[in-house]
Amino acid sequence: MVQENGSDGARFQIPAPYLLLVGDAQSRLAAKTAVGVAHWRPEAVAGQLRFSKDAIDLGVPDMDVAAAARAGVRTLMIGIAPSGGRLPEAWVDTITSALRAGLDVASGLHVRLADHPAIAAAQRESGRQVMDVRFPSGPLRIGTGARRSGKRVLAVGVDCAVGKMFTTLAIDRALRARGVKSDFRATGQTGIFIAGAGICVDAVISDFVAGEAERLSPDNAPEHWDVIEGQGSLFHPAYAGVSLGLLHGSQADALVMCGELGREHLHGVPGYRVPDLQDCIDLNQRMARLTNPDVRCVGVAVNSSRLPPSEAEAAMHAIAAATGLPCVDPVRTGVEPIVDRLLAL
Repeated sequence: MVQENGSDGARFQIPAPYLLLVGDAQSRLAAKTAVGVAHWRPEAVAGQLRFSKDAIDLGVPDMDVAAAARAGVRTLMIGIAPSGGRLPEAWVDTITSALRAGLDVASGLHVRLADHPAIAAAQRESGRQVMDVRFPSGPLRIGTGARRSGKRVLAVGVDCAVGKMFTTLAIDRALRARGVKSDFRATGQTGIFIAGAGICVDAVISDFVAGEAERLSPDNAPEHWDVIEGQGSLFHPAYAGVSLGLLHGSQADALVMCGELGREHLHGVPGYRVPDLQDCIDLNQRMARLTNPDVRCVGVAVNSSRLPPSEAEAAMHAIAAATGLPCVDPVRTGVEPIVDRLLAL
């Protein structure tokens, strides 16, 4: 899923196959980077490194660093996101062992692995790469609002961690299957690990988020689609800022609203209830019109995994009836009805 054209955002050549560091993560959310890479790049995943048998199982072979090196693994990929994005000291021995065994290391943490003295020393001794993909390279730019050629669809959210990345990857895959020129544009570390390029917008200084979103999806052929991964939610008290910057910089022609069935409170802030879906659609469209007055929401994508299939199907039918938009679960039903709406624009 390497991007073919257009973006001059940061590009990372991450050698495969990968060993995914799962550590002691016990939920799919805690290990969402590893889960995403295993789902979308299964051909590149050789194994998982778990600290205990209680950790989440990705369904791939368990390996330690030595076994991975013998099996020809080329990169240890940090597949979990600890609280605050910090580097747990307990991981340092694993990372340095991987470097000394001849593996590169790829990380999306909020700290640079290469700044840790022991990791830096192991990198120098081994000559291997440490790829801190969260940090932008080169000068940042501010947004201009200038119109760009090509077409763009952006995933937006009722909340964070509701499946915006899965939705955009599924849309990109479906467009390509129909012979439509399309590129997935990653805005977070998991997306970058999958696509090999992108920009972690939550690590960009706020004044430059819109400009970096412009850089990520530049002028392109008239019928080409940039499928842009969303972040956060306009309704989240912590992450609304990055969501607004992406809305303005992406200059989207189409929005897809993403949510999770059965969720009652915003992620990480239990005092805030999940907002009304139609309010989310209306506000995102209103904010996006600053840079594209013709933007429209073309569908709703939900994570229905909390509900049994019959209840999920009924809930999606109810959402479609209430909004007048197709409602899908990218995993359970696919995204074809939303792609039909995109291609009709």
